[in-house]
Amino acid sequence: MTITEPNPTAAASTFDSLNPRTGEVVATHPIAGEADVRAAVARAREASAWWGALSYSERADRLGSWKALITQRLDELAGVMSAETGKPHGDALLEAALAIDHLAWASKHAGKVLKRHKVPSGLVMANQKATVEFRPLGVIGVIGPWNYPVFTPMGSIAYALAAGNAVVFKPSEYTPGIGQWLAATFAEVIDQPVFQVVTGLGETGAALCRSGVDKLAFTGSTATGKKVMAACAESLTPVLIEAGGKDALIVDEDADLDAAADGAVWGACGNAGQTCAGVERVYVHERVYDEFLEKITAKAKALEASDTAGSPIGPITMPSQIDIIRRHIDDALAKGGRAVVGGSGAVGERFVQPTILVDVPKESSAWTEETFGPTMTVAKVNSMDEAVALTNDSRYALGSAVFSKSRGMKIAERLRVGMTSINGVITFAGVPSLPFGGIGDSGFGRIHGPEGLKEFTYAHAITKQRMKPLLALTTFERTEKSEQTLGKMMKMLHGRGGKK
Repeated sequence: MTITEPNPTAAASTFDSLNPRTGEVVATHPIAGEADVRAAVARAREASAWWGALSYSERADRLGSWKALITQRLDELAGVMSAETGKPHGDALLEAALAIDHLAWASKHAGKVLKRHKVPSGLVMANQKATVEFRPLGVIGVIGPWNYPVFTPMGSIAYALAAGNAVVFKPSEYTPGIGQWLAATFAEVIDQPVFQVVTGLGETGAALCRSGVDKLAFTGSTATGKKVMAACAESLTPVLIEAGGKDALIVDEDADLDAAADGAVWGACGNAGQTCAGVERVYVHERVYDEFLEKITAKAKALEASDTAGSPIGPITMPSQIDIIRRHIDDALAKGGRAVVGGSGAVGERFVQPTILVDVPKESSAWTEETFGPTMTVAKVNSMDEAVALTNDSRYALGSAVFSKSRGMKIAERLRVGMTSINGVITFAGVPSLPFGGIGDSGFGRIHGPEGLKEFTYAHAITKQRMKPLLALTTFERTEKSEQTLGKMMKMLHGRGGKK
């Protein structure tokens, strides 16, 4: 059966979401135009005044009710996810569970992270009491991805809501039903339009960028992220960009090779390789290269992507990605690389079988571009210095993994990436208190953790005079004696040290 893209009707007022396993229509959804998007933002603007005025504990109670409802209907949510993405039911359950954990953390910790607190005033301004508070921006626009359609956007949605903002969410056109499900369950427990969903294609997302939201959080490809930034720049709307990745896994000579092999194969092939922080590049110390390659080859050969109920690997959700995966494999082979598992024949119409490439020249797209399929490219290195240098030699810098019994932290500290897991793969994403995000072509800004809460706020600084200043400096009645005293004070405090 031929896979098709989400299909707008002739009137272009609705579109279909499709099951990538079968090509069958899952549901039909409206295409929100610019007027629809602006109306949603206007409703959110009004609701944000009420939501932002609640105390942190009041918001936490309401978000706790939403969390409980999602948890009670976990199987239902996983079912919608499986239908729209094709991912195995167990993978969908895991994704939803992690999203629930993040929702719980954000609502519980928002007050502690964001509420007004004292900061040091310094000696010159010792007469002032200084405080800072992080206030909600107002309305946050979120454009979500299709590969992790619950976990990833909830990293923005949950944290923005917990910080006191209203949210308008545009889910991917491949997974609109999941966005609708989240909004519908939210509306069951909170009767204000604090969290709304607008469905549609690219133009709906563009309309959200131009709609007057106070910040736009985007997850998707680097190329689309640049377009989002350009659209938001017209109105100086700040953006958070979580874009592509080409993550590396490093295997040191003292690594637990069984664990490293398991992590590499799962990191490369889990979710059919459609993971921005998945494993695409592997650098292995020459002393353990052959043994490691043997282990991952055996593990990968035992996996099969199919439309059977028990298949551990689902289909490629976005049909156009099939051509990219095929191109990267073919380019690697044409330039002298070898496929020890899979290869060109592994790329089917809906499913891609695990593929392991070796002896691939460094200029090949299999090394340099995001593949987003169940493939990995493996190289032998003579030292961890070489592994670190190769890892850092990429325009992408999202996540990474290091397997080493004795030098994991030392290696991790040298990597120019946003996140690193030691003796595990992508474990940082599951820790709610850790920030998630990258640098370079992988984007900027952070979701999750205290940084994720602050991402959807602005800092409000206040000084309050506690007593008359010892030195009256900020006045036209300032005296020469005060100026001389200030000069002496500065020399005493800051005049020592440094090169002479």
